[in-house]
Amino acid sequence: MLTMQKTYKILISGQVQGVGFRPYVYTLAAEFSLNGTVSNNEEGVIILITGEEVNINSFYDKLLHYPPPVSKIKNSSITEIEFIDFKQFNIIPSAKEGNINLPLTPDFAICDDCKKDIINSANRRFNYPFTTCVNCGPRWSVTQHFPFERENTSIEEYKMCDECQHEYTNPSDRRFHSQTNTCNTCGIDIYLIDNKGNRIELKNKNIFEYTANLLHEGKIIAIKNTSGYLLCCNAENTKTVKELRLRKNRPNKPFAVLYPSMEFLQNELEISQKHINSLTSTERPITIIPLKNYKGNIALNVVAPKLNQLGVMLPYTGILQLLANQLNFPIVATSGNIHGSPIISNTHEALENLTSVADYFLQHNLHIEHPQDDSVVKFSNKFHKEVVFRRSRGYAPNYFDIEINSAEKIMALGAHLKSSITFYPNQFVYVSQYLGNLDNYDVYKRFVTTASSFIDIFEQQPQVILIDKHPTYESSKYGMELAEKTNAKLIEIQHHKAHFTAVLGEHNLFNEHVLGVIFDGTGLGDDGQIWGGEFFDYQHNTITRIHHVEYFDWLLGDKMSNEPRVSLLALSTEKMSAVLGQKFTESELKTYKTLLKENKLKTSSVGRLFDAVASLLNITDYNSYEGEAAILLENRMEDYDLKNCINYISNPEKKLSAKEIIANIYADLQLNVSTEQIITNFLFTLANSIFSVAKKYNYKHIAFSGGVFQNTTLVDMLLELAPKNYKLYFHKSLSPNDENISFGQLLYYTNIND
Repeated sequence: MLTMQKTYKILISGQVQGVGFRPYVYTLAAEFSLNGTVSNNEEGVIILITGEEVNINSFYDKLLHYPPPVSKIKNSSITEIEFIDFKQFNIIPSAKEGNINLPLTPDFAICDDCKKDIINSANRRFNYPFTTCVNCGPRWSVTQHFPFERENTSIEEYKMCDECQHEYTNPSDRRFHSQTNTCNTCGIDIYLIDNKGNRIELKNKNIFEYTANLLHEGKIIAIKNTSGYLLCCNAENTKTVKELRLRKNRPNKPFAVLYPSMEFLQNELEISQKHINSLTSTERPITIIPLKNYKGNIALNVVAPKLNQLGVMLPYTGILQLLANQLNFPIVATSGNIHGSPIISNTHEALENLTSVADYFLQHNLHIEHPQDDSVVKFSNKFHKEVVFRRSRGYAPNYFDIEINSAEKIMALGAHLKSSITFYPNQFVYVSQYLGNLDNYDVYKRFVTTASSFIDIFEQQPQVILIDKHPTYESSKYGMELAEKTNAKLIEIQHHKAHFTAVLGEHNLFNEHVLGVIFDGTGLGDDGQIWGGEFFDYQHNTITRIHHVEYFDWLLGDKMSNEPRVSLLALSTEKMSAVLGQKFTESELKTYKTLLKENKLKTSSVGRLFDAVASLLNITDYNSYEGEAAILLENRMEDYDLKNCINYISNPEKKLSAKEIIANIYADLQLNVSTEQIITNFLFTLANSIFSVAKKYNYKHIAFSGGVFQNTTLVDMLLELAPKNYKLYFHKSLSPNDENISFGQLLYYTNIND
């Protein structure tokens, strides 16, 4: 007896291109004896399937519940259509009939299967560093256009050989329809040159073994990875690491370290399961690990000066894996740039800018479309709360779990430091990789290129452009120019309100009554003063500033953020003249005190309060990188006990005074209270003050944003001190620092009645 066959149309959207989704559908269709077609389009994946209804339902159920490992399904639909008598199942070419309306695909770390291929001497990809499959490899870094097909990437330049083509068309092969498929025969060339441009002829020698020997000898190597250059050297060689710092112009900012393997790492560092999960994830970020009971030989005093933590990562590309296989020591692996500039990805640019830094260059000829720094995460010690420090490779440019109700095409251009761009051209939100400090002209050029790339890829001009309220931010000035050029609506959004709406958006809190606590370094306030210690009320799509750190003097512009001693001066009392006399010359003090008398610009910045505390405790008077004082401050603490804490503010719900905090810290110093206990008291004071304000205004939901909440000890204290009936919300996928501003601007514009 013949059973009735039917045809259904299935639409799948989400992160479903460049992840092996079509090959998986092909295999699944065979499993359930179904015929039809699958293809990519501008919306995602479209499947036409014919067979017995019970089989189609089983196929659809398994597709949704057990998709390919690196895919993320956001929406799906299944609809019966007119019967089509398919004779077999085929993957057919993508048909683009409209504008793109799907997530873009981030880069994926090399999978275990590909790792096995490149170390297997019997495998034809033995020692081939660009080995990938449907489950791993570069995606966003090589994307030129969408849908994600080979011809829309920079890998299109490399025509597949017969064997690669056979894999590509073989349903039983892991590289079936792998768009990044190449091999030693048809693929990307890798070669080694010295810093004068001379090619090192290796003949039959292993290029990675040779490179490892150079690293062992103390050489600095610029390695062109698939997302940009890394500057590498032996992390155990003090002299070489010092030389790298000198050449890169990076005096104190910690370097990340690449370990050859998880086993090697675990022999030297104590790590938790969350650390392991992070280090081995498809995103493979740099993960900051405490140096408790460290057993290795890394030159910590120069790799991570004055810190009790280390940023570590494992190999995430074939290039790094093959190098790691030849190493018996960890290596510094830091962004390939001069400090402050964007990561370099272009071969000619690298030779122009890094010949004075690197002794050798490990090069390849694949063009990188979207250079990206490594992402960085950290877990708090007590509650293991994940905090994103930098969101870039592996995460960008997608953002999931948000619904925007707007028909307008919106581009948000973020802030000035730690810049990012958020674009809303369709039904999805795209948050760019971390771009950097726009004071640097090369970073600004990368920022403009990224904005243009979004517009080109989606073939959509923004109708609304969102900028920070600060008119001299380079992102704001560019937004003004772009709005005029495209005739778009230009909207200014206050910096800290954007922070607040970013965390509201991450947790979908727009139907709740929420206290927003935004602590950071700087941002132009609605009253023309410099905000940075703000308490906001959110309810009924309205944000109101209800409390803030009591204003103190803001002076000397960038000098204040670069020199913590200036913040201490602004917050000092007459009793502290001897302390100031050790930090300033008589001439400086005379000049600055005159400025203080005349000064009218005020600030509520908690970031500058951290600086002042760091200076008062003689931790540092000068920042060589952003946030250095705050990082060193937290790193002076081994642990804390809330039972021993005292509060440095008497009535924070009435008057949250930074000057009172500094005065009380100074008093404790006179009593010889330990530096560690003073820092603990300081963080306790901030945490306790937040709950005092929440209690006064009867809040039960508190959301946190701003760079200060990268302090994981403060995060732990808040979680520990919170009354049981309170709910605390921290950023999940985004960093609490200014990287989230562009996302917050979008959420502010689409949700807040202003």
